[in-house]
Amino acid sequence: MKFQIDVLGIFLKVVVRLNKVTFAPLVVSTLFILLTSLLAHCARRFVQKTVKEPFVKLLLEEAIAAAELCGCCFELIVVADNFGVATYAIFLFALTIWWSLNWGDATACPYTHVEDLIEGKGDIRKALLKTWAELTGGLLVFKYVQLYWALEISDTHKNKAFEDCSADLQVPVLYGAIVEGIATCLCRLASRSLSDLNPRYATAIDSFIGTSLVVAAFDYSGGYFNPVLATSLKAGCEGHTLMEHALVYWIGATAGSIISVYLYKLPSIQKYVRGTTEVNGDSIWADKED
Repeated sequence: MKFQIDVLGIFLKVVVRLNKVTFAPLVVSTLFILLTSLLAHCARRFVQKTVKEPFVKLLLEEAIAAAELCGCCFELIVVADNFGVATYAIFLFALTIWWSLNWGDATACPYTHVEDLIEGKGDIRKALLKTWAELTGGLLVFKYVQLYWALEISDTHKNKAFEDCSADLQVPVLYGAIVEGIATCLCRLASRSLSDLNPRYATAIDSFIGTSLVVAAFDYSGGYFNPVLATSLKAGCEGHTLMEHALVYWIGATAGSIISVYLYKLPSIQKYVRGTTEVNGDSIWADKED
């Protein structure tokens, strides 16, 4: 706890000094994202060292990962609104790589547990508990974000802490669910393929594909592809009801994830994956000699 307070104190001193010299809202947002990632990393290390029971440890790691994901993405909304989608995409690309390298077995995403159920790798009790942990972390982190926004260190945070939020859904509900479902399906197919093919820079490739799909869906559904993330950031916002929110971001995304499980088992896709692994005809593959 003392370490975290010291880190927060140093962070605020850096931000205030920047504010006195030349105020840079993008730097303020960047430092907040870095602070959030650092605090989550410290919490994760603490849990790994002190909690012995594997499943309890995983639940805590899921909560931390969801809090980190949602905390960073709250600030990414500020980045997108003030500095454009291209800047937002650069931040998201880098963060996705960081999360892939640091979360371990945690996913911060409920539909991955549904996939495990379909493939016989988990049970429903554990899936529900992990989803509960993710929702808890994702919802509680807003108080932390709100505290920072209330400081109004940057002009981009003026009146941000207590303003009414608006939904990102810019198309009819059914179309939004289809967008979230198709994009989620493509993301999951890409991730599964990269996991089996194991190319060089697989993490960066996966991040690029995911970020590209998010940007493509940005002006339609917001491009969340994660029920917990969407709930933390947009549930209850003006523009759609909770039922419509659930249809788009929970049912739509989960349906896309489930479809990806069955699509990936199709002989044509499996033939491509096995053939690419054996032939190894591209220099990005891990075993290719350049």
